[in-house]
Amino acid sequence: MGKRIRRTKSISCCVSPRSSYLNPHSSFSWYEDDAWTEIAKFLDGKSLLMLALTCRWFYRILMHESIWKYACLRDLQVPDPRQVGFKWTKLYATAFDGSHSYMFRQQEKHIDWMRVGSFLFDSPTALLTENISALPKSTKGETLEKMLQLYGCVVLNDIKTGIWLADLQLVRCPVCDLNTCDGTMQILDARHIELFLCDGYLEGNWDYELLGSHENKKHAAAATGGIFDIKHLNDQSTAEVFNLKSWVAKANDWQPKAIITYHAVAVNTNLQTNEGLHVKYHAMRAGKGGKIIAIRISKQLL
Repeated sequence: MGKRIRRTKSISCCVSPRSSYLNPHSSFSWYEDDAWTEIAKFLDGKSLLMLALTCRWFYRILMHESIWKYACLRDLQVPDPRQVGFKWTKLYATAFDGSHSYMFRQQEKHIDWMRVGSFLFDSPTALLTENISALPKSTKGETLEKMLQLYGCVVLNDIKTGIWLADLQLVRCPVCDLNTCDGTMQILDARHIELFLCDGYLEGNWDYELLGSHENKKHAAAATGGIFDIKHLNDQSTAEVFNLKSWVAKANDWQPKAIITYHAVAVNTNLQTNEGLHVKYHAMRAGKGGKIIAIRISKQLL
């Protein structure tokens, strides 16, 4: 997995030194709300939940929404999205319970996956690309078909803003016999953090729609994909994605690599000799006319 580009914030803590806990004359109280609120900043979700279940007092303190919001933003390493549709306890669980999209659909196709990380859509416009080094300088006035033809990329509007999670999926290709085919397909799979909490998705009413496809009928050195918030395409942190030498694997290294910043994600897997790639772009809306809540960029060997 590629190096994650993040600036971490220092955490100030007003908890007394450990020696004060051992001093029989200390004024420290085990039932001090503010002290345990500060201590909670250093606990992961599992530890918070275990401590909260020890008694009603800890449950009241540690299950507060502000505690889980802090833990969620800290562990996801994303800016505050300002507004969310579910409680932070549920958002933390759906982000860290090990679930991914192929657990809900097409389990028989799934081979392996890895969590790339999280990023933020601050604007409702996304740029999807199969070739990071060939991104256009401007997308104004370009149709989806022309973007695919000229650059192998797609511009999407109506993105659901907020926190998004990105996974790299390895699945069996969709046209072969499962018992005999060794063909595989790499998918950059991104979803809004709230997707797995929505009834429309859980009940199977929402599904992916094909936006477009593109074939490159010549040897492809790598399977690459990127998703960008267009508003932040020129940010300094996003620029790290375009510095391919800093995160893409060297020749003959077949392990997938990835990079994620505040407002972008990209993956790259070096390929052995091949006859080209078939690239597909999919998106899922939150119901008819709803916001786009999930995105996939798939690459299959020809």
